[in-house]
Amino acid sequence: MELLKNCPVCGSVEFVPFLSGKDYFLSGETFEIVKCCKCGFRFTNPRPEANDLGKYYESTEYISHSDSRQGLFAMVYQQVRKYTLGRKRAMIETFQQKGEILDIGCATGQFLHYMSGKGWKTTGIEPDEKTRQKAITEYGLRVFPEEQLNVFNKSSFDVISMWHVLEHVSDLRGRMAQLKELIKPKGTLIIAVPNCDAYDARKYGKFWAGYDLPRHLYHFTKSDVKLLAENFGFEVVKILPMRFDAFYVSLLSEKYQKGKMRWLPAFWTGFLSNVKSGQKSGHSSLIYVLRLK
Repeated sequence: MELLKNCPVCGSVEFVPFLSGKDYFLSGETFEIVKCCKCGFRFTNPRPEANDLGKYYESTEYISHSDSRQGLFAMVYQQVRKYTLGRKRAMIETFQQKGEILDIGCATGQFLHYMSGKGWKTTGIEPDEKTRQKAITEYGLRVFPEEQLNVFNKSSFDVISMWHVLEHVSDLRGRMAQLKELIKPKGTLIIAVPNCDAYDARKYGKFWAGYDLPRHLYHFTKSDVKLLAENFGFEVVKILPMRFDAFYVSLLSEKYQKGKMRWLPAFWTGFLSNVKSGQKSGHSSLIYVLRLK
């Protein structure tokens, strides 16, 4: 296990225990989340070594990597994901009309395939070899392992997107430095992450699926992302909701808490989470649009 001695956002060495939770998805192991005494950032600590993290993803139920359509939950997930492709594109094109997009953590490449069909030049990064090969074989995409981030030329991309990826990255500060190098001066950086200030996070507590221990190494709030962005010369120009995530996360949280997916309570919680989001706490997941200052 790796023990972090400094806060990944502000560098402080003082933390307090925040939450003890289990890996309800796969291993059943217990992990700890600590809270920084200086900036309030919450992160998994200690955590598996970077070389050991892969085993916590090894399941056909990890839908984003397997594209599974077995069972009602997986079928609904795939339909929602298909619907949101157009919404993601429309959102991006309000900030950047066309150009080259790099999607980090592109999984099986559905998003890049869609964007390619709409006139974008696309490049993907996917650490998992089997998933990466599926994106290459099925869609003919340019998809590389994570090490390629150190090879790309500086200021190469008009848009860089990370859809629920930053919370998985072992070296948070190193990744932010890479993003700063790779984005064009007037480019757009899109980061989507769970929001542990959301209503559903507060309701479910240690059972909240958005913590997804130990795969999620960091647990962001609005203030965390703003501070992290500022530390690397970015500014947050827009924060947008991912409303479907409240329902998806609540369904999983019901399963972790009650032992089964209770659809009605989950959808009610998801509805309340979206309604109660407000300006301060925010929705279950949020999209941050960043630009260099």
